[in-house]
Amino acid sequence: MYEQKTKETDSSVIEFIENVENAKKREDAYRLLDIFEETTGYEAKMWGPSIIGFGTYHYKYESGHEGDAPLAGFSPRKAKISLYFATGDDRREDLLSQLGKHTAGKACVYVNKVADIDVEVLKALIKQSVDFLKETYPEA
Repeated sequence: MYEQKTKETDSSVIEFIENVENAKKREDAYRLLDIFEETTGYEAKMWGPSIIGFGTYHYKYESGHEGDAPLAGFSPRKAKISLYFATGDDRREDLLSQLGKHTAGKACVYVNKVADIDVEVLKALIKQSVDFLKETYPEA
């Protein structure tokens, strides 16, 4: 049976951020922490060893695969900062086109630093993700 790898933990978010080696990335992590908490209304929690997540939802696919995940989150990785948003809403692409300097995968958006992006657009992306997931998974 499948075991979900990334789960909410009791690890300290502040301790994790304090251990980010690059001082500028650490400063950006604190800025993102404030932005995500303010925008989602949820307290930050660690998910696995390196993802800072906000809120939670339970998903279940037609295949029977199910688990829990944060509604939105980020991770200050060595190379880039990973931002985690839900997909599925047509507004996402429009918002991403206004975000600023980034690259995007299916559910991740990668940025070098917060200064490269429009924070108001980031807030809209966070809100879009939370709203989409709460609508898709009403028990969230």
